[in-house]
Amino acid sequence: MIRFEDVTLRYPSSDLLRLDSATFEIEEGELCLVIGPTGSGKSTLLGCVNNLVPRFTGGTRTGRITIDGVETTTLPTRELATTVGYVGQDPLAGFVTDIVEEELAYSMEQLGVDEAEMRRRVEETLDLLGIAELRRRPLRTLSGGQQQRVAIGSVIASAPKVLVLDEPTSALDPIAAEEVLALISRLVRDLGTTVLLAEHRMERVIEFADSMLLVEPDATVHHGPVRQILRQAPIKPPLVELGVRQGWEPLPLTIREGRRLAAPQRRDWTQSPPPLPPAPTAGDPVLEATGIVVEYPGVVAVRDVDLTLHRGEVTALMGRNGCGKSSLMWAIQGAGTKSAGRVVSDRRISLVPQTASDLLYLTSVEAECRAGDAAADLAPGTTAALLRSLVPTIDMASHPRDLSEGQKIAVVLAVELVGNPDVVLLDEPTRGLDYQAKATLARIIDDMAQAGRAVLVATHDVEMAATTCHRVVVMAEGEVVSDGPARDVLASSQLLATQVSKVTSPVPLLTVEEFCNAARG
Repeated sequence: MIRFEDVTLRYPSSDLLRLDSATFEIEEGELCLVIGPTGSGKSTLLGCVNNLVPRFTGGTRTGRITIDGVETTTLPTRELATTVGYVGQDPLAGFVTDIVEEELAYSMEQLGVDEAEMRRRVEETLDLLGIAELRRRPLRTLSGGQQQRVAIGSVIASAPKVLVLDEPTSALDPIAAEEVLALISRLVRDLGTTVLLAEHRMERVIEFADSMLLVEPDATVHHGPVRQILRQAPIKPPLVELGVRQGWEPLPLTIREGRRLAAPQRRDWTQSPPPLPPAPTAGDPVLEATGIVVEYPGVVAVRDVDLTLHRGEVTALMGRNGCGKSSLMWAIQGAGTKSAGRVVSDRRISLVPQTASDLLYLTSVEAECRAGDAAADLAPGTTAALLRSLVPTIDMASHPRDLSEGQKIAVVLAVELVGNPDVVLLDEPTRGLDYQAKATLARIIDDMAQAGRAVLVATHDVEMAATTCHRVVVMAEGEVVSDGPARDVLASSQLLATQVSKVTSPVPLLTVEEFCNAARG
């Protein structure tokens, strides 16, 4: 269905190749997972499928691309609209209309589909996605998972043969992510749609994938069976990393496979439980929020929440999309709406928002880094060095708006963190970051905690919470429903458990490192 033959691409602002002689073939009805470090070129590869790259981005591309037996190398993107459906990293940014039903019909209107046919397809799409009750809802009032389903529906309504998805679950809670992935799997299995999907949170997707594309930092591309590619990949989900380190065969891709392979170890631990790492001791309170209420027209987002942040403690703020996490963080920082309550702190509070691009206003990454050095009164190059530790391959000459979502977040993180604020609020900081970048971020967060700073991280990433956070606060419907040590909250939850804790349950181990240490005795 999709064939790349010796495809090479270079952007005009850089001498670096983003794709180097990429050659592979994806069969019809196949779900192919695209992986690679942040900034390696995954979005570039996806954009080449419908010629968004280089027609809209600029650059020089050589080689040959064929879709469904038709060479598309030089075709305009509009001529591929009925063949390739493309959903970018931010679904809200791609919406054209205001209402769900209108958005589903928009692409067909542009293609001149007959009115009766259009109405039939809209109804079928609403039923296929399970969103018929949302048909008249404003798009901006939907949750993240609902927006993602509408974005997918807006392209599949035109019945494309190929569906291209860039990070479809990166900003979603576990339940919303499962709903979106179940939909994608249904499109592949029941309708025979060919899907090319890039995703950093591989643990969510690999069980659905038929094959895998690995985009290396040196711009080379490898295609093959999932287990084969994962063995050579520089980034692996925790379950696969555990399988590699324990020498398990075959390499586990699902929790069921992992539990079967770990059964002998679990039986040993039942007789002799492994020692668990001690929980760190929190310092003095540095911020106290009491009775926080946040209201929007017709909606109470935060309901009478109390939250205390302590020196040297990293706290995860978790819960489904729309539960009030971001509203609470903005209220604590002081720039957001607060209908009631008070925040007591004499410390400098820094907030890295979920939409990182809101803080990017200069014309190059290098300029943003220079501005960060100047604002923090630091030596030139300090911010750039921190940024490169997060994303080594980033092009400092690039315009910030041209970066991937993960790269944008990394730039904002570097600019905000370089000033060493006393209280740091991070809203979904791992969205778009690969496992290596998240490990680097975890080290930075740990360094801040060791220096006595309080860190609050709003996240759906349970693996990040397990490796980084000392305490977990869970919200639902604007209220705090759980607050305790990370091990107690995560290991006892069916939805927030890590891959390792699902494999070792009822033994409450959370990470690959903890498993390996316990297995060594």
